[in-house]
Amino acid sequence: MNWTLEVVVVPVSDVDRAKAFYADRVGFTVDHDTVMGDNGRIVQLTPPGSGCSIVIGTGPLPYMPPGSLKGLQLVVPDLEKARAELNERGVEVSEIQVLGQNPSPTPHPLDNVGFVFFDDPDGNSWAVQQISARATGM
Repeated sequence: MNWTLEVVVVPVSDVDRAKAFYADRVGFTVDHDTVMGDNGRIVQLTPPGSGCSIVIGTGPLPYMPPGSLKGLQLVVPDLEKARAELNERGVEVSEIQVLGQNPSPTPHPLDNVGFVFFDDPDGNSWAVQQISARATGM
């Protein structure tokens, strides 16, 4: 049986501000923005090429303090290009950091060990890792 992770709830204080950040600055696709009565709204956004989406909103979501989600991670094939794209869109993103050493030769020296980091307006933290080729047998 396959178990797929398809949605992660991201706690935010302002749904419109967060939607604009993730859609306009980070480049996620808005899948839907649904109002549920007077007290509920769910916005689902998906990173390009991802099978997993994020959900922001109000109402029936589990409560977490805005900004409390840390360690979300995106993977890209070209970290330098991804960092430049985030910068161009106005996201405050870290310099490229190399965390560790590649255990075996890879197509690019940043593969597996190259990262950049950014926060959303509420302080939820994201990492972006470069993996341009997957190891076989994993």
